[in-house]
Amino acid sequence: MLKRLSIYTIFVLAFAVLFAAGPAKAQIGNSGSIDGVVKDPSGGVVANAMVDISNPVSGFKRETATGNDGSFHFSNIPFNPYHLTVTAAGFASYTQDVDVRSTVPTTLQINLKLGTDVQTVKVEANGGDLVENDSTFHTDVDQAITDRLPLQSTTSGISSLVTLVTPGIAADSNGLFHGMGDHAQNSFSIDGQPVSDQQSKIFSNQLPTDSIQSLEVISGAPPAEFGDKTSIVIKVTTRSGLGVTKPTGRVYGTYGSFGTGNVGLNLAYGGQKWGNFIAANGLNTGRFLDGPEIAVLHDKGNQENVFDRLDYQVSGPDTIHLNFNFTRSWFQNPNTWDQQLHTCSAGFNCPAGVALDPVPTGVQPPMGPTDQRSQIKTYNFAPTWTHLISAKAIFTFGGFVRKDQFNFYPSADPYADFSPALQAQTIGQDRKLTNAGLHADYSYVKGIHNIKAGITAQHWFLTENDTLATVDPGFSALFNQLDANGNPIPNPAGGNWNCAQMRQLTEVGPCQTLASVDLTQVGGKPFLFHGHTDVKETSLYFQDTITKGSWSFNLGLRGDLYNGFVSDKQPEPRVGVAYNIKRTSTVLRLSYARTMETPFNENIVIANTGCSIPVIAVLVPPPNIPCASGFIHPGWRNEFHAGLEQAFGKYLVVDAEYLWKYTHNGFDFGVVAASPLAFPLDWHNSKIPGYAIRVSVPNLHGFTGLVVLSGVAARYFPPQVGGIPFLPAPGVFRIDHDEKFNETTHLQYQPWKRGPWVAFNWRYDNGLVAGAVPCSAPTATCFASTSTADGGGNASIGAGEVGFVNNLTGLPLTADQQFQAGFTCQGVGATPTTPIPASVLQPDGGCLASQFGSKYIRIPAFGKENDDHNPQRIAPRNLFDASVGADDLFHGDRYKWSLRFTVINLANKVALYNFFSTFSGTHYVTPRSETVELGFHF
Repeated sequence: MLKRLSIYTIFVLAFAVLFAAGPAKAQIGNSGSIDGVVKDPSGGVVANAMVDISNPVSGFKRETATGNDGSFHFSNIPFNPYHLTVTAAGFASYTQDVDVRSTVPTTLQINLKLGTDVQTVKVEANGGDLVENDSTFHTDVDQAITDRLPLQSTTSGISSLVTLVTPGIAADSNGLFHGMGDHAQNSFSIDGQPVSDQQSKIFSNQLPTDSIQSLEVISGAPPAEFGDKTSIVIKVTTRSGLGVTKPTGRVYGTYGSFGTGNVGLNLAYGGQKWGNFIAANGLNTGRFLDGPEIAVLHDKGNQENVFDRLDYQVSGPDTIHLNFNFTRSWFQNPNTWDQQLHTCSAGFNCPAGVALDPVPTGVQPPMGPTDQRSQIKTYNFAPTWTHLISAKAIFTFGGFVRKDQFNFYPSADPYADFSPALQAQTIGQDRKLTNAGLHADYSYVKGIHNIKAGITAQHWFLTENDTLATVDPGFSALFNQLDANGNPIPNPAGGNWNCAQMRQLTEVGPCQTLASVDLTQVGGKPFLFHGHTDVKETSLYFQDTITKGSWSFNLGLRGDLYNGFVSDKQPEPRVGVAYNIKRTSTVLRLSYARTMETPFNENIVIANTGCSIPVIAVLVPPPNIPCASGFIHPGWRNEFHAGLEQAFGKYLVVDAEYLWKYTHNGFDFGVVAASPLAFPLDWHNSKIPGYAIRVSVPNLHGFTGLVVLSGVAARYFPPQVGGIPFLPAPGVFRIDHDEKFNETTHLQYQPWKRGPWVAFNWRYDNGLVAGAVPCSAPTATCFASTSTADGGGNASIGAGEVGFVNNLTGLPLTADQQFQAGFTCQGVGATPTTPIPASVLQPDGGCLASQFGSKYIRIPAFGKENDDHNPQRIAPRNLFDASVGADDLFHGDRYKWSLRFTVINLANKVALYNFFSTFSGTHYVTPRSETVELGFHF
């Protein structure tokens, strides 16, 4: 308690002291600004001179005119180098490079010369202004690119942007992405507000994309100001209405495939001392999530989103900045054909080898389709006060409250949730995650030093309510009855024990544990789990970027104090160095970071305590796998980066990075049945090496291009040391965010300024590591295929053969699951209702390994599968997207009409993100979809 009071005392004292500091001109937000005065040779001011700044790599461009006093001001400028140009009638054009690296305003005094020549100050030749002398590898993207980028997902636009424009990102379903070999170890910094909770369609809601001015994605060693989850740090600068004296914005509507409709508006307006920007949109679609089938089954959803940013200059040195956001999403959980048709319901055409008890009268099939749904409400309120202490120092103090409320609703008929070999439970969830905090930082720029120091105190309030019950009358038959020594007790009747037989034994087993929550039995009721905890984290940091000649040094130290189910504290040094070889426009860099990686907050209560609750210990892990995991601890990481940036003239920039990360306590998730619910878990350690390359083509006669490519390994080492479900692995394995190679090519072309434009994406993915896939030899991820009943009812598959079973649960794959994976034997595949026919299988029901294959999964040859060096992977895929449009159809002056047409997955490629992954399930990529958008701009 005293420690917490002392932290808040520091905040209050800092606030009071700095508020009394001397006046100066104010700076807003958590980005930079450029102020200046333009004068003539005699020292008189020059009014109405045009001043523009641009960054040809990120696409940022802004222009303004000087006032009657010759002054100009650019606010809300992302940290980057810029090219500044001043033009005025009768004067020589003036150009200068300006590097914005701090919230401390950059102040310029520009003296124009008479004449028509070009006056240049500190402008690098041969592309030197295209490279950054920065030790941290990052990607900058502005509206010039994002506005025309064909996006796969309109409901998780930031995730789609990051996936397409940043090297080192492996794409996954539903807005998830794996940054630099990690799953969800990503943080957002939205106008300085830290957001480390998950941002995807099934966890939370994101900002509308038209509220974003620019992104900076840090994928190198993070500077000391960033912590918590740092594999990828995404700095978001939102749009502002400050200085927009005439209301400016657009109203738009879109319609496209799957009955998808979207309407929205954004509006910026204000004055010299205040401004407001608001963006709002509403979406309704027939394909909200990425489903487990090629066909779209039970996948409707809608989303409503409002973002508002208010800036107000209270006095010369003081500015208040307020962000508000509310988003609601509602969506159905997509069905498989098994869930839609219940072709394998209890007692009706079930696979041989699955023993089922009689189903009570009143719950016999036919059952309706599974009808699981979700709703997410996200609230965010973040005020910030900025105080300019002097021309060289600035202080920022802010607070924030962010809340995610997630509800998962089971089918109204709980028995409709039952799908053999897929889901034996009916599950419901009401989860609340509230993150409240304060942050303060002080920036000081003088000479070669750019100093920043700060403190952040965060408090998460976590409440979890879950209901669980079994609706599979044969669920307990999946378990082997064990004696006191843990050895299976043979069933005289053969096969596994069923419930009636297990009740006759004196040993307590799954049947006795599940009796009270078995809805197929008289008196069965859902089990209610209620959990609540607080997680607190306090962070302090100091960093100094020292620029001396061609050298740049980034020296920092961070300290994190974490207090949740467990407590931890770590000092975290951060060091980086860059050297600019100006003659060749080359930047070389090295960096190191020690970081504390914090556990996921979503479902962390049940993940830490579930194994101590007998019902959860039986219902959540796979059958016959003991639930013995412990608390999830924060991880510590050492990461090393080496890279270079090279400009070729004014037309091409190549940025490359090699990375190596070692993490003690590697995090991931385990999905629960056929739901979007995922519980966190913790592995002993992980090793992640890889590379990332970005190639940028600045604007060349209307043409711009961006190519990102990478390969990042994700090697995880057992045992699992925390969380549920419990997933044993006998040796090192590649987790399902390991991908050898992926690339994205984005091209844009607009031949003249007011003319039409075209944009094109090519995304290639070599394939993530696949989940439980049948194979011919037991390994860590394929360990049950040689001794388990197959879909034809045979108890044993011969050597060199493949049995069609789920190698995690040992259950036979249904016809639909064989179809989802595109499995074939002798080239013959399954349909959603008919398995691979016995006529092409061996007499024992297996398939010779030499004759076994898949249309969507790359399966190693017989005897060659290795969980570390040659795992099964999703088959490589090429996806193409395109947009064509015009931003000014009728060549208006004040009012303009725009029209664009977008096609996602142009070739209608059928491909998987993953199959039967214990970490993400089964999902297909987006089928071909077309969208047309009409907009009115004012």
